[in-house]
Amino acid sequence: MFRILRERFRQGKRTIPYPAGAPPVLPDRLRGLPVLDESRCRAGCQECLTACPTDALFQDGQGLALDLGRCLFCGECTAACPTGSIQFSTDHRLAVRAREDLVVRSGREYALARSLEGEMLRLFGRSLKLRQVSAGGNAAEEADLNVLGTVVFDLGRFGIQFVASPRHADGIVVTGPVSENMKQALFTTHAAVPAPKLVIAVGAEAISGGLFRGRSEVNDGVTDLLPVDLYIPGWPPHPLTILDGLLRLLGRIDARDAARMHPR
Repeated sequence: MFRILRERFRQGKRTIPYPAGAPPVLPDRLRGLPVLDESRCRAGCQECLTACPTDALFQDGQGLALDLGRCLFCGECTAACPTGSIQFSTDHRLAVRAREDLVVRSGREYALARSLEGEMLRLFGRSLKLRQVSAGGNAAEEADLNVLGTVVFDLGRFGIQFVASPRHADGIVVTGPVSENMKQALFTTHAAVPAPKLVIAVGAEAISGGLFRGRSEVNDGVTDLLPVDLYIPGWPPHPLTILDGLLRLLGRIDARDAARMHPR
């Protein structure tokens, strides 16, 4: 017993103070929020567009844009770009409330997720129970969701828990491109959650189908099947990206917290 207590004392506190405290220190190799600088692009250059495996990069009347709902964060675009017009920062904050907010453009501020409002915030702001649905995923997003339950992140301290039954849940967390074999299971699970309910899409596959988009075996994610309340992009998203999105949805991170975590 004394050896156990001594070792526990030696290890100290393992839970990160997020979102309070100093900004999280993340490795330089992390591919977080992309930064586009269209002023550096060469006229007529299409190298980055050609390199993107999911057509996440595109050009329209407003110029060069990157759809994080399709982006795999593979880095092929940065490797192909001869002028460095596309770079990935280490900013882990990626979650948004609306599908169109996932589009990143040069010189435009990224619209991070805003909190629930009114009765929804009153109901779920202090306690949120979620049922996870793996709709044909590759287990990457599922693994990072599981990590949130470890001592490092301790999701339960925020009143957020994953439950076994949708009848005990306030919403569902969807991962995977929603294969045809899982489509009915997704609908059944969603229907079993008492109203009002939330839908959270985690990862590029759940948002747009990811690498499998356009295949007949999948439904290109949950976006066109159910009303989504929170989009968390990535392939897979970092655990802090997921945690940040959930806390923003519940109003646990305000503008002052954001400024402290990422001072400009």
